[in-house]
Amino acid sequence: MSLATAHPAPRAGRNDEPPVLAESVLERIGARAAGYDREGRFFDEDLEDLRRANYLKLWVPKTLGGLGLDLPAVLREQSRLAYFAPATALAINMHLYWSGTAAYLHARGDHSTDWILREIVDGRIFAAGHGEPNNDLGLAASTVKAQPLPGGDYRFDGRKVFTSLAPVWDWLGVHGLDDSDPARPRIVHAFIRRADPGHRTEATWDALGVRATRSDDTVLEGAVAQAAYVSRVLPAGPPSDPFVDGIFGAAILPIAAVYFGIARRAFDLALESARKRHSAALGGKSYAHHPAAQFAVARAAIELDSIEALLERTARDWAEGADHGPLWPAKLLAAKQHAVDGARRVVDLATDVVGASSLLRRNELERLVRDVRSGPFHPPNSIASHDVIGKSYLGVLGEPAQG
Repeated sequence: MSLATAHPAPRAGRNDEPPVLAESVLERIGARAAGYDREGRFFDEDLEDLRRANYLKLWVPKTLGGLGLDLPAVLREQSRLAYFAPATALAINMHLYWSGTAAYLHARGDHSTDWILREIVDGRIFAAGHGEPNNDLGLAASTVKAQPLPGGDYRFDGRKVFTSLAPVWDWLGVHGLDDSDPARPRIVHAFIRRADPGHRTEATWDALGVRATRSDDTVLEGAVAQAAYVSRVLPAGPPSDPFVDGIFGAAILPIAAVYFGIARRAFDLALESARKRHSAALGGKSYAHHPAAQFAVARAAIELDSIEALLERTARDWAEGADHGPLWPAKLLAAKQHAVDGARRVVDLATDVVGASSLLRRNELERLVRDVRSGPFHPPNSIASHDVIGKSYLGVLGEPAQG
């Protein structure tokens, strides 16, 4: 992550425009979510609905054939989708953040990744190959080997984990370590094509929640990224580059929006249940009259409002180029951390209101209880996020660790 994230160019808002996905489409997507979860199956039918709605082009500038949304608008769309189908929204975010990164650079006059935007307009799907076993430094390091080849190409060998969209990606964005010069190790950011050899998918995704993402492992065995698709070669260590800034800005808050959508859905399910359930202790009145239910709903409502407020403020600051200087990574991570932690609290409060029926597989809330648990693990995970936030405000981020 950048120590001094540059300020994005302002982007036009979409507050006065209708949502991209019609309610009928969202309801159709929502009706399939339980089946995908139960079977651990990828959301193929959802993907076709999203394609037809141009959802994969949310962030692509209008001048290049996309919808030209800004960050606050993307958050609203992702939250609406997650309300109906969390796994679908989460997985599609891994595609969206590459278009968001490329759009961020495009707005700054850097056209080195415009090819990503053109590929997306032509229907290609991008996925993220950043997760690695035993790498808790994120983009500052890599356990994957990146070997330089003649002409500027790079060969990649190693394992990537949690590759959402594994069954359908056309391009996989990866990073790896080039240690061919031990005195100057570098991190290589590049893209490989599914059509090219040197990679395979291992079906490892049998998870507690967000099962439809099909976040299987990707094994790189000599996959070659051509020079034209090598986006950056940066010094190893905490990165400071607009490309990485774009990744951070386009990935972190939309992930948080997914968990906000989960929390909103759980809250509404709790309200519906409280109005329908009846209590013998209250003389047959509904649980809406129960003081414990009222208190739980109040706490959840306060939590939801605070999540939404921080997400919207941070997203608007990013879109308008607010000057948070080196605190930008901390600001983004704080909003994400607050959202995923708060979403878990809201879902747990919803189970208190709904009661024991929330344990039943036929109850939608049971799935949301599982889905929301994945929030704190998205890189940077909760431990790493707190580390960055604390060090940023103390002014010691990037200093060598003390022995």
